[in-house]
Amino acid sequence: MRAIMLMFDTLSRRFLPNYGCDISVMPNFKRLEEKATTFDEFYAGSMPCMPARRELHTGKYNFMHRGWGPIEPFDHSCIESMKQKGIYTHLVTDHSHYWEDGGCTYHTRYTTSELFRGQEGDRWTPQGCADMSLNTCDKNKTNESAIQHLANRTRIRTEEDMPSYQTVSAGLEFMRNYHNRDNWFLQIECFDPHEPFYVPDRYRELYDCCDSHEAFNFPAYSFVDGKYSEEDIRALRKEYLALLSMCDAQLGRVLDEMDALDMWKDTMLIVNTDHGFFLGEHDFIGKNFPPIFDEVVHIPFFIHDPRVNKDGQRRSALAQTVDLAPTLLSYFGLAPFEDIDGKDLSPVIIDDTPIHEDILYGIHGGQINVDDGRYCYMRSPVDKDLPVYNMTLMPTLMRGFMRCEEINQAQWVNGGRYANGNMVLQIPCKTTQGGLLSHSNALYDKQSDPHQNHPINDENLENRMAEKMRKAMQRAGAPDWQFERMGLEE
Repeated sequence: MRAIMLMFDTLSRRFLPNYGCDISVMPNFKRLEEKATTFDEFYAGSMPCMPARRELHTGKYNFMHRGWGPIEPFDHSCIESMKQKGIYTHLVTDHSHYWEDGGCTYHTRYTTSELFRGQEGDRWTPQGCADMSLNTCDKNKTNESAIQHLANRTRIRTEEDMPSYQTVSAGLEFMRNYHNRDNWFLQIECFDPHEPFYVPDRYRELYDCCDSHEAFNFPAYSFVDGKYSEEDIRALRKEYLALLSMCDAQLGRVLDEMDALDMWKDTMLIVNTDHGFFLGEHDFIGKNFPPIFDEVVHIPFFIHDPRVNKDGQRRSALAQTVDLAPTLLSYFGLAPFEDIDGKDLSPVIIDDTPIHEDILYGIHGGQINVDDGRYCYMRSPVDKDLPVYNMTLMPTLMRGFMRCEEINQAQWVNGGRYANGNMVLQIPCKTTQGGLLSHSNALYDKQSDPHQNHPINDENLENRMAEKMRKAMQRAGAPDWQFERMGLEE
């Protein structure tokens, strides 16, 4: 068995032609639609980048127990399990969070890995090299990551220099070398189309983008709220679409190689992402601080399974990132992990058989959300001052370590199902990505209100959804403090 995963970061479904966007120039995503099964109700679980990847490896929700962090010593990684069973696993990526403190244990789960430098704020090129004339738009970020991006761009002059292009090229090289071999998994992971939306002019010309020196393409996470005009939002979306078109070209290179090497008959192909992005919807730009509306959590997903002839079809059953681990293990004939949140996607692929009655998603320290396919219920803490903890044996943040003042207050507790029965440190944390703002509870009927613009005021329905949330949290082994925090004690 062989499998390829082409993973993008921040790939928003509403801008893809496969999901109804009629202004995008993305012929390869349309071509993919005929080569794979398209999922209409696929969702992220834990936000943002590294929490999503931990779910991909473990098949378990991350956000109720800890924030951004690495694979833990107690985790069962499907990638490592495949490696241990003799399946060759290879990662090629330009996602720089893999070589930072908060993500440094992921790429070492693979048999081999190849990493390409230079995306966004990757601490790569000396910052004194930054060419500040490359971007004069006063609406872009001005923090250290923005300066680092300008420094990195001094080494990225052509499309072939771009890290995502190099990442896909390395993936194609692996495909050519291994297409006649068996038992391997290749993950081609591109950081694009994550911001900054830096892209060669030939893609920007497709959308009549502004002069590149005035491009609004590296937005600060913020409210729109009078700061940005409708023209600003249109310009930002054009820059994002241009980068999506470059991603489409990279997808086309992979599809071409699948054709040339006649791999469709015996190789699984997954095309996926971790989350989407707000580009003015609900008056937000960015992610992490707003409520988790569909714009960031309802994501595109495509899978070609060579064992069944279901290409060109669509599926409407609920599915999530946590389902990828059991799906890959099953595909390679390996025993599934016990007691996880994910389910093998095969029944959905074959005939759209449901595998979830409802799903959870959220960000550590923020709201908890439950979705049953029709109704979405977003619940906030009953008291924003109730404590939040990181349950971990790896006290790291994105870049750096948790504060010693917090670690010194840690309790040694049994992590239960989440930690596979192992003891963990329960470390109080005062700031979390999801706790930046307070939001009210909200209930939406996505059948009649797909854009979630009109919350429902129905106490009985809210109580029913709250009970679904409580039971789903119980199944997922949420810690007691989360039930207290959410006002969902039994």
